[in-house]
Amino acid sequence: MNNLSCSDVIIKALPGIPDIKPGDDLSENIMAALDKNNMCLDDGDIIVIAHKVVSKSEGQIVNLNDINPSAEAIELSEKLEKDPRKVEVVLSESTRVVRASKRPEQVEGTIIAEHRLGFICANAAVDESNVDEPGNVILLPKDPDASARNICRDLEEASGKTLGVIITDTFGRPWRMGLVNVAIGLANVPSKVDLAGEKDAYGRVLSVTVPALADEIAAASGLLMSKDGKMPVLIFKGVDWERSESSALDLVRPQQEDLFR
Repeated sequence: MNNLSCSDVIIKALPGIPDIKPGDDLSENIMAALDKNNMCLDDGDIIVIAHKVVSKSEGQIVNLNDINPSAEAIELSEKLEKDPRKVEVVLSESTRVVRASKRPEQVEGTIIAEHRLGFICANAAVDESNVDEPGNVILLPKDPDASARNICRDLEEASGKTLGVIITDTFGRPWRMGLVNVAIGLANVPSKVDLAGEKDAYGRVLSVTVPALADEIAAASGLLMSKDGKMPVLIFKGVDWERSESSALDLVRPQQEDLFR
């Protein structure tokens, strides 16, 4: 799809994305920033976007002062020493609580929940960081795949190029410390690549090797998407990929395959 080899993948941050408000056209802001920085899109580029600017543009913001916590939220908040209003938002975004606990060294406890979309993550991805107004929290987009497709369509129309879009969020990982960016919304980019039947560097036939391509790209985006850097949009050039109708939900392991339930 491009003239670069796999060893020539380039990641470019896109400066100049303003603070996004509800109703802002994110695609227009991206094209304006490209023009301002004399940058262009090429066929095969993948645009990686932090979900918060997508969520902000879609109005996925909740003011905790508008929340009336339920009895369940109040009971759980007392156990976790957590704001009951935030707990209520977490519960409203969840289909189930997987685990809720508070360690002595923690200021407040953590809720590991299954988000309504199927992702297993802390606090159902309800987040207070990089929020403009005190008391506000940001939710995931209602349909991140649809958001990615809409942005990708607009960028393709504006640029005349064949593109991919990945929307990311930052998740923790079971049995490993630290956080990494993962894909929560996809347009055109394959979620994973099945290498079964191909050969490794020593000629051995691969049987169950399925790289999570979208997550690999999302994780790499974290190198430039710092919390304080205001760089929510990156451009990946030179990635070897083929257009696909996949969804980020393809990366959620089915419950029947969960060995730890």
